[in-house]
Amino acid sequence: MAGKKRARREPELEFRNTALSDALQTQDMAAVAFALRHGPTVVPLLRAGARDDPRDAGEVWTYRDPESGDLALLLFSDAAHKPESLPPTVALQSPAWLRAFLGRHREAVTTVFFDIAGPHPMQASPDDLIAALDA
Repeated sequence: MAGKKRARREPELEFRNTALSDALQTQDMAAVAFALRHGPTVVPLLRAGARDDPRDAGEVWTYRDPESGDLALLLFSDAAHKPESLPPTVALQSPAWLRAFLGRHREAVTTVFFDIAGPHPMQASPDDLIAALDA
């Protein structure tokens, strides 16, 4: 087998935050805050970021209520919890990214839903999440 190179397999990126999933199961806001401060969040994207540009995180998909005009940010503890009806692309975003996004869009986003289709949905205001991330 001389001269034969083995293909090196990159470890698969897991699009989940187990601590967030556990916190949502118990509906414990303190545990949700801890999970958000110390782990990633799965975010649906309308457009994926450019692979060659680390500054391009893509375009986040948000939901606008057609009757009220309210804008909601949908976040997931696991990509498997994202409904099929949402755009197929997701990103795994850091706590710093989430804090910056909420700070930049806190006037426009009226609510944030976690795992909206289950198994353990929860909702919070952007201000509550910013306070949790800043704690």
